[in-house]
Amino acid sequence: MWRKEDSKTQAVPEISTRVINSTGTPPDPAAPRHEKPTPPLAARAVACISQGIKIRGEITGSEDLFVDGDVEGNLALDSASVTIGPNGRVKADVTAREVIVRGCVEGTVHARERVQVWATGQVYGEIQTLTLAIEEGAVLRGKVEAGKPAEKAGKALAVAPASVEETSGSAEVAATPAVN
Repeated sequence: MWRKEDSKTQAVPEISTRVINSTGTPPDPAAPRHEKPTPPLAARAVACISQGIKIRGEITGSEDLFVDGDVEGNLALDSASVTIGPNGRVKADVTAREVIVRGCVEGTVHARERVQVWATGQVYGEIQTLTLAIEEGAVLRGKVEAGKPAEKAGKALAVAPASVEETSGSAEVAATPAVN
């Protein structure tokens, strides 16, 4: 059957919770403790629409957004950054502080500060921004308005839409000022 010795519980060794410093000795309890403050997880959280997710409608908010899925409609994140990932497909008007395109965007892209189109990025539509950066290999087809209008001698100069030339995979943007 069973033996009496088998029913005895085995002793579990105690685990010490004392703090030991690098010299192998316990710290002096009277010495001041300097604990490292825990850094915040993120200054700004990033919302994510991952690959395989499809959204149709309007997206608004104040957090940064990473889109690697399919979005159709409107993206309005005025004070945030929007990144279209390499698998992202966006058929929408995008309004944000900063827009980074690594996937495909069809529609109007309006960025208060800058638009970056990576080598894997494709933009079909209109871009309005203060600063525009396009890597070699990126595709840009449409209208571009970059920079802020300059004022000269009381007359405002309007910037005509920039012409975009695609040369061996890289795009060159040239803006021509027009006097009103």
